[in-house]
Amino acid sequence: MPFVNVKITSGATAEQKEALIEGITELLSRVLDKNPASTHVVIDEVPPESWGVRGKTVAELRAAGAPGVSKK
Repeated sequence: MPFVNVKITSGATAEQKEALIEGITELLSRVLDKNPASTHVVIDEVPPESWGVRGKTVAELRAAGAPGVSKK
């Protein structure tokens, strides 16, 4: 029974989350032969002000237009 926990910054649409869940489930089924019926995927959204990278929050990096940081 696989359990996958995905952490992303907030802002993903319901459709994007559904695509992530479907894609992760399909990947585990295809690569590891895991049963989709027993595969659990949980998405945790973290505010950009609470996620840090390179010594700055993601909110700060986005505001500064830092390269390699997604805009949402």
